[in-house]
Amino acid sequence: LIQSVQKTGKLIVSHEAPITCGFGAEIVASLQHDCFLHLEAPIQRVCGYDTPFPLVFEKYYIPDALKNYEAIKSAVEFAQ
Repeated sequence: LIQSVQKTGKLIVSHEAPITCGFGAEIVASLQHDCFLHLEAPIQRVCGYDTPFPLVFEKYYIPDALKNYEAIKSAVEFAQ
């Protein structure tokens, strides 16, 4: 991951857990520490919401292709 961030200058972390205190937050913290000077855009996190969701609304909770696409678009267009 470090080599990828150093090469691209960007990082997007997507997972199903809540955005706060999730596994992705630890990945972001570690890579922010190790790759800060190589980052060309803010790290994007595409995660679940910080609130309990009933299973009937799972399709709104879980990151989907559109949410990931928007994060990619935001990272690519940053400071252009």
